[in-house]
Amino acid sequence: MNVFFDNCTSPILASTLHGLIHHDGHNAIHIRDVPGLPNGRHSKDVEWIDFLRRSNDEWMFVSGDGRVLKNPAERAALRSARLHGFILAPAYQKTPMNQVASTLVWRWPEMLQITRLLAAPSMHQVPINKGTKMRALPM
Repeated sequence: MNVFFDNCTSPILASTLHGLIHHDGHNAIHIRDVPGLPNGRHSKDVEWIDFLRRSNDEWMFVSGDGRVLKNPAERAALRSARLHGFILAPAYQKTPMNQVASTLVWRWPEMLQITRLLAAPSMHQVPINKGTKMRALPM
């Protein structure tokens, strides 16, 4: 499984999660570090979604921008790409980076389980509170 972090997330999150998951054969990568992305870090959402769709690898993505689900073109691209996505709750924007990273590490098993159990693409909101369950979002 590869985990893509978009521009609405810090590269720190990708490198932290990668440190945990790479020994199990998974990878986490921030948009700035994706080789071959048409416009690099400046790629629009529909561009990176299409890039992941065309890849032969299995991907999920993490975003700090819930608006990706409000834009009709981006929603259509996500559905066609058959990606599982995880949107960070708005509370993450005011949370210290070390706490955000620890929450993602804490949530990793749940994120992986969701992608394994659900054949259809899905979107979930990742709450800041570790005791709160992830909430499915409409696609």
